Amino acid sequence: MSAKHPIIAITGSSGAGTTTTTNAIRHIFRNLNVNAAVVGGDSFHRFTRPEMEVEIRKAQEQGRHISYFGPRANDFELLETLFKEYGQTGGGQFRQYLHTFDEAVPFNQMPGTFTPWQALPENTDLLFYEGLHGGVKTEENNVARHVDLLVGMVPIVNLEWIQKIVRDTTDRGHSREAVMSSIVRGLDDYFQYITPQFSRTHVNFQRVPTVDTSNPFSAREIPTQDESFVVVRFRREMKNVNFPYLLQMIDGAFMSRINTLVVPGGKMGLAMELILTPLIEDILDEKRRAGSQMDWVTDQ
Repeated sequence: MSAKHPIIAITGSSGAGTTTTTNAIRHIFRNLNVNAAVVGGDSFHRFTRPEMEVEIRKAQEQGRHISYFGPRANDFELLETLFKEYGQTGGGQFRQYLHTFDEAVPFNQMPGTFTPWQALPENTDLLFYEGLHGGVKTEENNVARHVDLLVGMVPIVNLEWIQKIVRDTTDRGHSREAVMSSIVRGLDDYFQYITPQFSRTHVNFQRVPTVDTSNPFSAREIPTQDESFVVVRFRREMKNVNFPYLLQMIDGAFMSRINTLVVPGGKMGLAMELILTPLIEDILDEKRRAGSQMDWVTDQ
């Protein structure tokens, strides 16, 4: 963690609804006039899409699994290096992973490829990461320790699968069978590398549908936010959360545990902004104090 060069990370598997959280945070950034360096987690994949398809076939032939959740397909060391370097200097290298033709055309590339590495913008207020592994920890790497605010986006698993199936078949052109195979192939890595992150987060937003999702593989539509509740769990040591204010501002909200707030799904965006704005303001205040102290030392 770094007071002078803070890092905010949204962690959650692809299709988990992290985009909703990202949009809320970007709105907060605009309101607070935050200049953020933005990094996508997919840029730390080891392979392009064609290369990953080859790796999947090799793994199947050898009786093993490879998925986008685990270290075989992702460079955790490179991700931790970026977080560490940004925390120390406010700089680092990043690239983009181009998912779709719309994303790839401006770069004259094919979908499923990477843009060249380039330097992060200079003089940013903070680093904002959104992806799979913002809180990952292994024997070799500990990405989570560098993050000042770690937010988990965690729908119940059936809802997550529905979102992934609909998104990957509709937006990315994959067959339903290929997406289902991807889900099954990634289960071991999901349990080992994704799930444990949500015990390291400062805040989790878990969407729970109020409609039947018992067979996600037959679903054709994603349950809407109005067909859901959102369970918001705060780390117990967080003492700066104003629960009475949140209950007053979010109609229909209630406390289910001492550190858990439940809000109607349709209020999720509002809840995210009300909850995350003061947490981000605290980080920015700490950054200003760190900068003032540095200026004072320099002047002596």
